[in-house]
Amino acid sequence: MITTLLSFFFLSSTVAFEPVDLWIGRNGTVGPGDQCSCEAFLPGSTFPMGELVQLEETAVQISHKLEVEIIKLEMFESKLTIYMEKVVNLTVLIKIMEEDPDSYSELEIQEVKIQIKQAEALILELQQSVQMSSSVLVTIREEITLMIVELTRLETKYDKNLVLVTRREYIKLQQKLEECERRHNEIFNPNIGSCNHGGISRLSKPIISQLNANLNTGYIYGGWGKDSNPLPGSETMYWYSASTDTWVRYFSVYSDYYRLIMRQPTKTHDLYASSDWRGTGNNYIVRENAFYYQCRSPFSMAKYNMTSQTVQYRVVPDASSSFSYHYSVNQNLDFAADETGLWVTYATAESGGKLVLGKIDEAAFALKEVWQTSVFKPSVGNAFMVCGVLYATRSVDIHTEEIFYTYDTHARKESYVSIPFEKFQESYVYLDYNPTDQKLYMYNNGYYVSYHVWFNQNI
Repeated sequence: MITTLLSFFFLSSTVAFEPVDLWIGRNGTVGPGDQCSCEAFLPGSTFPMGELVQLEETAVQISHKLEVEIIKLEMFESKLTIYMEKVVNLTVLIKIMEEDPDSYSELEIQEVKIQIKQAEALILELQQSVQMSSSVLVTIREEITLMIVELTRLETKYDKNLVLVTRREYIKLQQKLEECERRHNEIFNPNIGSCNHGGISRLSKPIISQLNANLNTGYIYGGWGKDSNPLPGSETMYWYSASTDTWVRYFSVYSDYYRLIMRQPTKTHDLYASSDWRGTGNNYIVRENAFYYQCRSPFSMAKYNMTSQTVQYRVVPDASSSFSYHYSVNQNLDFAADETGLWVTYATAESGGKLVLGKIDEAAFALKEVWQTSVFKPSVGNAFMVCGVLYATRSVDIHTEEIFYTYDTHARKESYVSIPFEKFQESYVYLDYNPTDQKLYMYNNGYYVSYHVWFNQNI
């Protein structure tokens, strides 16, 4: 690029000087021993090409630094998942040993102590790496700021055309830095609860917690997750429900993630204990200490209050029990929750099986507004809500699922997109978003699976 700039510089200089008589001659004769003198016209200022070259070299160095930081961010993301699994596994192992310490030898205890020390060292290493990475990003931004100040000075004082090429390189660097900082903030400073973004950009790799609490892969119909709007004191609560068929009868709640992994429920609720409150279809959620599910009879929305242990029913006008998702039967009324409230999706005979989206008035437990989409429900793997936008998925192959459709209730606008993500196993029967941690919770052939959600950032 420097050779091009030098050529452009000299060409520009020639063009600029053409109208001027560069040499002023003098008439006369020159005798022996005399000297010939002439006057030359030169421009008042010379472009400092050396400074521009130095700026370009700085731009290359900054670009290399940013590439290194982007690679580090990808490494941080994978390490976080690995470290979390190590800590959970160690916690479970220690709990088991505490319950029966006499069954373990001194050698086994020492081995666990070593694993704890290794986990501590790994976490400390990650903390130090994150701090260093943050410092490097601050330094890079300062370097780019100095670079643009110098470019502005050269552009103002000298030839703008020469500076323009380097300014374009600066703009690329600035964009790369902003992307690097955005990804850093997404991983370490997620803006929980905010809808100030441009929708989902990608999902993480699947995070597999473990096999379900029944320790049985035959319990393929189920779901798990957190309360999407927890009551004070219940922020760490998890829940789980599953069955070998599509009937909904039992669901358990756990005080925290540790108890979930240890399979130690705080309480297991039975919807067939005193009355027949059973449901069908594993398309339920927990919100404000209530379990929302599809009631079997009558076919309706149901809300089980875990505190009072009572049930409310609401029939959804025109909702059909003939249209379910692609992966599972009886998923006719699918509940979802996001930053804006509680939702239910379904299909009607009048719409020909196309998805209908309803917003639920939580106080009245009734629909207050509905939106008709154009997507055929049986072609959809599952659906969930984020910030008032419906996202629908479908299968790409045995390893890949895809968010292929969105419906924005604010703009009443639908669009087709392609956001692929990896599946743990080929088919799944539950997928829901939780706004309290910005994660997707999936129930995949009896396993607890989750995904981090990344968003497009508004400019």
